[in-house]
Amino acid sequence: MISLKQIKYALAVEQYRHFKKASEACNVSQSALSTAINEMEKQLGIQLFERNNKQVLITEDAKPLLEKAKHIKLEMDELMELAQSNKTPLSRPMTLGAIPTIGPYMLPKVLPEVRAKYPNFKLQIIEEQSHVLVDMVRNGDIDAAVLALPYATDGLMSMTFWEEDFYWVSHRDESPESLHEITSEELELESLMLLKEGHCLKDHALAACSLQNKKQKSDFDSTSLHTLVQMVAGKIGTTLVPQMALDQLIYNESELRAVHLNEPGPHRIIAFIFRPNYVRTNELSLLMEMFAEQLAIKCNPAK
Repeated sequence: MISLKQIKYALAVEQYRHFKKASEACNVSQSALSTAINEMEKQLGIQLFERNNKQVLITEDAKPLLEKAKHIKLEMDELMELAQSNKTPLSRPMTLGAIPTIGPYMLPKVLPEVRAKYPNFKLQIIEEQSHVLVDMVRNGDIDAAVLALPYATDGLMSMTFWEEDFYWVSHRDESPESLHEITSEELELESLMLLKEGHCLKDHALAACSLQNKKQKSDFDSTSLHTLVQMVAGKIGTTLVPQMALDQLIYNESELRAVHLNEPGPHRIIAFIFRPNYVRTNELSLLMEMFAEQLAIKCNPAK
């Protein structure tokens, strides 16, 4: 009979495409992992992986079996979680994903309150782009993720806990003190700098400004909001920043100004995403309430 240990090992090899890396991830010797995989292949009567000195390939016969194995592992993980569900809330470790345009700005505001109320709660944070986190949630690699919506999360559930607008950031020399609101029509598109393709914040900023079909400045595309803001400080252009990031990115830069983007909002929605059968939704709700409360207190508009 195929064991859960063999399923775990096989899924690790599929993930890493490398027997040594898979064995390290599973905390077993490479020989023990290889022996378990070989026995699994004998029991199934098919070869799961093609091995050579350079790479590991998944056979065509193995693909549907490994997909089924993921569901089996996920069901077993949820069974174990269900058995622990009556314990004290937030008494067990949790792994939470966050995208780079949320994590660095939200977590410092909310985690002190979480630690104060639940000092023994161990929360591991994984920072990745949205598409990676969605796959990790689906596969059961993490408990949940904090994403900016709208974003395609087919098959997953979501709980919204924060809504916010964008602010146009410019150098003070290039923005009159009397300006407190700006519309997308008033933006100088030639000087507007946004994140590189693949970051959902760029898509949300373009949608808020109705600029999806227009070309933006591409010479200075960045993967970091901090880098964009420093370029604004250097009078290279302007950018758009979400409300929760203003205190870290703008308030310590005396030469910068942040002006509210006067377009219908909210410009982005922040939510937890999780699996439909996830058994710790009550604990996610607790986190969500704390997150929403702290963001409401600490996210003040630019002045």
